[in-house]
Parts: sequence; structure tokens; C-alpha cells
Amino acid sequence: MGWIWWIIIGAVAGWLAGKLMRGGGFGFLVNLLVGIAGGVIGGWVFGLLGITAGGVIGSLVTALVGAILLLWIISLFKRA
Repeated sequence: MGWIWWIIIGAVAGWLAGKLMRGGGFGFLVNLLVGIAGGVIGGWVFGLLGITAGGVIGSLVTALVGAILLLWIISLFKRA
């Protein structure tokens, strides 16, 4: 059941990050990948800062922060 939650949370976080950063998403599959990668990045960043987030909402916030960071980094390279 853990993998299914990761996919659901990743998809929601990727979709939300796409809406917040660009005004629209990239499609379901790319949003899913951005959300999952964002979860990894967010977990790493939160770990560096000493922040722990538990539960579904904490995982969603962590993945959302990471996905926003990932989209921001991508936008820096896309402009150049």
C-alpha cells in the first residue's frame, strides 16, 4: 500500500506545483514524476533543515515543496 500512496501523493503534489509555478500542469505522467522527484528533494531539504513531517498531509507538503523547488530549478535552465 505504501507505493500506491507515494504515487497518489506524488501526482497531487506535482499537479499542485504545476498550478502554482506555471499556471498549468504538464500532464498526468509528468506531474507524477515531478511530484515523486519532488518528494525525494523535499525530504532531503527538510532533512537538512531538521524538519520532520509525518502523515499524509506532511508527506504532501514535503513533496509539494520539493516539486516547487524542482520546477523552479528547471525554469532557471529553460530561460538560459
